[in-house]
Amino acid sequence: MTTITVVRKNDEVAIAADGLTTFGDTRLNRSYKGEHDKIITVGDSWIGICGSSAHHLVFANVLNLLTDVKFGTRMEVYETFRRLHPLLKEHAYLNPKEDDDDPYESSQITALIANPSGIYGVYSYREVFEFDRFWGVGSGRNFALGAMYAAYDSDASAAQIAELGVKAGIEFDTSSGAPIVLHSISLKRN
Repeated sequence: MTTITVVRKNDEVAIAADGLTTFGDTRLNRSYKGEHDKIITVGDSWIGICGSSAHHLVFANVLNLLTDVKFGTRMEVYETFRRLHPLLKEHAYLNPKEDDDDPYESSQITALIANPSGIYGVYSYREVFEFDRFWGVGSGRNFALGAMYAAYDSDASAAQIAELGVKAGIEFDTSSGAPIVLHSISLKRN
């Protein structure tokens, strides 16, 4: 699947992702494809998307149908993803069903966001979390979380910690691989 990390430390936020695509047991390495960046730019936000390999293209396309896209607060992220959901169903033919007893329709997307206001995580039912330190998603997340936890209180920067998390995912997760894509942003002071 993937390893994507976000880190907030001092006046910096960072997001990093691996570059491998997998289709079941088949690995599509960077040398076989032109696009390897799992992180897209929307305004001043970097958004890392994991899950189906279709999500990246679909998300970027359908997001263009929305007006007033905002990712500056937890509620703005929620509202943007709430308004995005019906567009995913109508324009991209999203199948919103996971389990019969689900409380809400699923958007089938897990994403991490880094921007000047902080770092956020979005899950399939449009749950939005704002993180104070770091987080990871994807199949390599547990390795990434352990590595980032061990490094967070060191002198390492947010970018260095985010990259370290993805390196740990690549090292131990069979569905994560190089190259690493990394973006760092200055945190907006309130």
